[in-house]
Amino acid sequence: MDIQVGDVLKMKKQHPCGSSEWEVLRIGADFRLKCKGCGHQIMIPRPKAEKNVRAVVRKD
Repeated sequence: MDIQVGDVLKMKKQHPCGSSEWEVLRIGADFRLKCKGCGHQIMIPRPKAEKNVRAVVRKD
């Protein structure tokens, strides 16, 4: 899966704040994602992140 820093990922499940969109801040073995709703940041393993992605929105 081709994901770049700055892309917005639409995930299958919502964050507790209600948003299901996450901005990619860092890629590698783990992804650092920032919730577009509340700004909460998480580190998630690459396989888990790629499995839960519904759509990738490219930054312009």
